Amino acid sequence: MPFPRAQAGPAPGSGSDWERIELETAAESLIKEKGEKEGGFDVGWLPVFPHVLTASMANFLFGYHIGVMNGPIEDIARELGFQGNPFLEGLVVSIFIVGAFMGSISFSSIVDYLGCKRTLQIDTIPLILGAFLSAQAHSIDEMLWGRFLVGLGVGVNTVLVPLYISEVAPTKYRGSLSTLCQIGTCLGIITALSLAIPSETDPHWWRTMFYIACVPGLALILGMQFAVESPRWLCKVGRLNEARDIIGKLWGTEEVEKSIEEITSVVETSGNQSSWQELLVEPHKRVALIGGALFFLQQFAGINGVLYFSSLTFHDVGITSGALASLLVGITNFGGALVASYLIDKQGRRQLLIGSYIGMACSMFLIVSAISFPLDEGSGHALTVIGTLMYIFTFALGAGPVTGMIIPELSSAQTRSKVMGFSFTVHWVCNFVVGLYFLELVGKFGVGAVYSTFGGVSLLTAVFAYYFIVETKGRSLEEIEMSLSRRS
Repeated sequence: MPFPRAQAGPAPGSGSDWERIELETAAESLIKEKGEKEGGFDVGWLPVFPHVLTASMANFLFGYHIGVMNGPIEDIARELGFQGNPFLEGLVVSIFIVGAFMGSISFSSIVDYLGCKRTLQIDTIPLILGAFLSAQAHSIDEMLWGRFLVGLGVGVNTVLVPLYISEVAPTKYRGSLSTLCQIGTCLGIITALSLAIPSETDPHWWRTMFYIACVPGLALILGMQFAVESPRWLCKVGRLNEARDIIGKLWGTEEVEKSIEEITSVVETSGNQSSWQELLVEPHKRVALIGGALFFLQQFAGINGVLYFSSLTFHDVGITSGALASLLVGITNFGGALVASYLIDKQGRRQLLIGSYIGMACSMFLIVSAISFPLDEGSGHALTVIGTLMYIFTFALGAGPVTGMIIPELSSAQTRSKVMGFSFTVHWVCNFVVGLYFLELVGKFGVGAVYSTFGGVSLLTAVFAYYFIVETKGRSLEEIEMSLSRRS
């Protein structure tokens, strides 16, 4: 279906839903900026920070379980008796994605019934059991079950944490706090790669690494016991007094009545129950299609292919340690996420997303130029490394954090969990497809052709974001939903 353009151009009232939201957002931002007092250090984010930091530990576990298989896979294969079998080695890695797919598509019913807090605690149990089973594994079957359980937990958490942060964080800081998802993932990868260094001399070290993964899981379950529940979920289930207390503590007492009024108004209008069929009607259909498209384009812009191929890229310039190369990539990713956390509530989601994909496209074309044009070997390798690091940095500026952040912001309270579940299901399917066929395509068409395609998809995504994504900075989730509902 055609989407209306998100540019603010026609006179108010004559444009589309998305145009009007752009105009309202810009006007409201100007009013808020004009009314803010100058001077002083802004600590309005501090009351909610411990809660979202605790939740983002789930993303740390996600990153850790991505990185934990990077170094020791050969040792695991040797000890469990499937060394030299590329199918089984690939299965141990890919079964994680199968579990994540199942987790992401099934979580919404649980969170609608139990809320974010309890669901996050319960979902951490398969993460702990999976890590423990992997550490104890003495056969390929045990390892596969362990990795599947970990994937199941990750599939729920990667959907749940951005949803939780979007519903708990004050509007002004929602973007910056949501980048903790990306930062947590980066830190998890870096930690796993750093801890993998002893595996180069100790072939049994991988078991210790899986045991270590149980610790943050236990800390997450305990920490969430002291975290708040989403005030929006509490309103949906009629626990208004609890919601008032949380809003007063986290957002400020002056926000209580206004926020409760907006949230209850939305709940009364849309209801507190939803089904998957709701995604087939407007405005939910439009948001679901945008969410699915964003993750589809993100994956086919090549992030996992570039990460997979980066070790070979760094090997060409003398960095022969795969763990060291991956660590350099992880640090670059982390640096980009930190910059994004500073910019996202200043520049806005849409601008960062467009700029991010343009930067990724330029990085891809730089690598292709280094490969395709006659340069001396040293210069070609240097440009390839620069292009790879540029790509990862610009990905972390927008394509990484904004994609998962803007979907719950655009979704209605009624269908937010369903839209998130659908969007992340698309993510895991595309992730699996890219991982499955990347090396085959490189072997058939060459790195230059594949990377050119990644660059082209990145440019396409920038155009998509320009036309179809509206700015959500500075607006509460209820304001966005009511703006869409008035024209649906």
